[in-house]
Amino acid sequence: MRYAERLQQRIEKTGSRLCVGLDPRPGDGGAQFARNFLMQVIEETAVWAAAFKPNMAYFEAMGIEGIRLLEDLLASMPDDVPVILDAKRSDIGETQKYYAQGYFGGWNVDAVTLNPFLGYDSIEPFLDWEGKGIYLLAVTSNAGSADFQRQKLADGRSVFELVTALGERACIEGRKTDVGYVVGLTNAAEVLDKIPDAPLLVPGLGAQGGDLAALAAAARKAPDVINVSRGILYAGDERGFGARAKDWAEKIAAAYAG
Repeated sequence: MRYAERLQQRIEKTGSRLCVGLDPRPGDGGAQFARNFLMQVIEETAVWAAAFKPNMAYFEAMGIEGIRLLEDLLASMPDDVPVILDAKRSDIGETQKYYAQGYFGGWNVDAVTLNPFLGYDSIEPFLDWEGKGIYLLAVTSNAGSADFQRQKLADGRSVFELVTALGERACIEGRKTDVGYVVGLTNAAEVLDKIPDAPLLVPGLGAQGGDLAALAAAARKAPDVINVSRGILYAGDERGFGARAKDWAEKIAAAYAG
């Protein structure tokens, strides 16, 4: 089964497009506290999760114990919930091949985020893994996305359209790995009509202030998921993680239904 099919099945089963971001803050008690914290998050939110998204940076900041924690979490994830590793890797040749081998072969994650700005050959080592997916950074949710990603080229296209062209090329070539894109909700309205109907990983909802209206109105058929991290892990209210996840999942579903 291809990655996009598996993700679509999960969305249909749960009725949820919520991607639960796993971003343990390194200063909050160290790796052991993070372990207990994240295990509780996963257990309580799994029923509402279309996917889980651990962010490499937070685990790397805890040193080798953080990497061990990530490995343990990946091994204990619910089998029916796809895992998107937010690594944003970018390298060439042999190095990128070993990133792919490590993430897809060693850790067996379902999808990985990649920085595509080294070109097509830099993503090729990730393209022939059956049942896996990659998300190329296209239009991110930060203000700095205007510095490069949304800049206009002489032929009228924007830089992010060069990124989506890489995914289209992989599709034409019949590569085994599904290619989707990271499109920040804060910048989605002005770019969605130029983004192929491939799976999107959409950050920017909640703490970053993104609005679901433009995404819902686009009537895309691909299995897009919307990430919420801080709004579930660090909301600062008295509700549990499951209640927060349910709330976000229902808000997303209502936007798509309306």
